[in-house]
Amino acid sequence: MSEPTSHPHKPSLQKLFLTGLLTLLPLWLTWVVVKFVFVLLSDLSRPLMQPALQNLAATDPRTLGWLVQPWVQTAFGLLATVALILLSGMMARRVFGQRILGWFESLVRRIPFASTIYGSARQLLDILQTKPDGTQRVVLIDFPHTEMKTLGFVTKVMREQGTGRELAAVYVPTTPNPTSGYLEIVPVEKITPTDWTVDQAMSFIISGGAVSPDSIPFSVPAQAGAVEPSKP
Repeated sequence: MSEPTSHPHKPSLQKLFLTGLLTLLPLWLTWVVVKFVFVLLSDLSRPLMQPALQNLAATDPRTLGWLVQPWVQTAFGLLATVALILLSGMMARRVFGQRILGWFESLVRRIPFASTIYGSARQLLDILQTKPDGTQRVVLIDFPHTEMKTLGFVTKVMREQGTGRELAAVYVPTTPNPTSGYLEIVPVEKITPTDWTVDQAMSFIISGGAVSPDSIPFSVPAQAGAVEPSKP
């Protein structure tokens, strides 16, 4: 009896599974991020849009009954939120809008808990939008141990009590959602500076490292004036 012929070029189920997984993984990652932003934005305007759409549909249920569908309300909520964001951006560039924003910020500062959250978030966003002084904004630090690096944003440089050594507060965002993360206090001499912009760093984080340059710094640069150990 003749032996069954083998097909060396026929892919196995394991290879097909891995190929399909690697093909769908970027799509899934994109969907997770877009869904997070989509739900977040639509939920902001849903409490206002839902009653308005229901009242409008009640005037003519046969013609406007589709307005009460959940996906319609979600879409209108998203559009209303995006329109509000664009309107806020336009007003923030004008004197009148800046006065309204200043009045709103003064109102929020009078609320104890809200003032802390709003003030901290406002300072963080302002810091990330400005160029740092004395150190790079986007850096690499040792995390979770010295043989591994993670990307972070320097938010402030402080000094250690007693010694005066410079310490950096570094915000380490998580992947793929950079709105959550860790806060690390790292000696400045332990920081690996980069020439990345905040936008490049965000692309690197959200893509899980797929969007990155061909080469990155890894070792901490040698300090100026450091004395090399003598050779025997």
